[in-house]
Amino acid sequence: MKSIVKSVAVATSVSMAVLLTSCGSESKQENAEEHHEHTDSTAHSGEHIYACPMHPEVTGKEGDKCPKCGMALEHNDNAGKSNGLTYFMQFVSTPSELEAGKEGLLSFTPKVKGKENEQVPLDVVHEKKLHLIIASKDLSYFEHIHPEFQPDGSYQIKVLPKGKPYSISKGLNETYFDNGGDYILFADYAPTGGVHQMEKIPVTVKGTPYKNVTYTKDRLVAKVDGYEVALEAEGGKWATNQQMHIKAVIKKDGKILDANTFENYLGAKSHMVVLKTETFDYLHVHPEVENGNLDLHTTFESAGMYRGWLQFQTDGKVHAADFVIKVEQGTGEMKMENHDEHKH
Repeated sequence: MKSIVKSVAVATSVSMAVLLTSCGSESKQENAEEHHEHTDSTAHSGEHIYACPMHPEVTGKEGDKCPKCGMALEHNDNAGKSNGLTYFMQFVSTPSELEAGKEGLLSFTPKVKGKENEQVPLDVVHEKKLHLIIASKDLSYFEHIHPEFQPDGSYQIKVLPKGKPYSISKGLNETYFDNGGDYILFADYAPTGGVHQMEKIPVTVKGTPYKNVTYTKDRLVAKVDGYEVALEAEGGKWATNQQMHIKAVIKKDGKILDANTFENYLGAKSHMVVLKTETFDYLHVHPEVENGNLDLHTTFESAGMYRGWLQFQTDGKVHAADFVIKVEQGTGEMKMENHDEHKH
């Protein structure tokens, strides 16, 4: 009898243990599922990151604009995160020593350090995968062109002989060097999954050199192809440490033109490239149209002399108005006042 009672007691204990263990497991599983659902909900309810396509280090919220170039910030939750890759642009010219007035070829191939044999895909930014700025070292010469993609992963530009007809609006994969001397090629590109890149490539062209120009005074009104273009800085002062609001007024035959009537050039009504003399600091600014005028937003990080080229297109032709801009040293207080006023 005692043996039977003992057996029942043991069986009952085992059953209770199994039941408790089972309940505990189910409870843990339910808690884990609840925690998982809570985690997912939190992740999905978090704010997205918005960053500038050309300056990914600039982040903010939806609707903000980049203080460096004026572009609207785009959804990019990977902004500020590095993929650990080091990019560089491999440049080769044919012939190896270019000569003014003679044919040649410029080849640009994006590469990843340590994986040089792999092709590097580029994102399309303003309708092109590679923006190339060619400028003489004194910044008296400027050209904005777009090398053409090749099956081997390179992007190429033909160098035409001197005197051959050339149209910047139609022959975007061609260029020429009428004069010898020192030039700088600014390669502006965005590797897919990587951070936006801008590389400066020095090139020396043989032949009679261009006449060197030194810029000491500002020139804020330019005439090109029958148009008059004037830059007007808000407050009348060009300074660092504040977001500049610059109005570009374009006239023809003395009449102010509505910038809305301009043709789209690279996905916008206008583009402006700004380079600092001596140090060649680079800004690529994208204006908006406000009250019929072009409104450019940018920030100058250091004082000095700058050269600027504003490009716009009418009747299928791209016009490039060039300027000389003298930027003074600003103050932090000026920057904050400007920031609050314009809600950027």
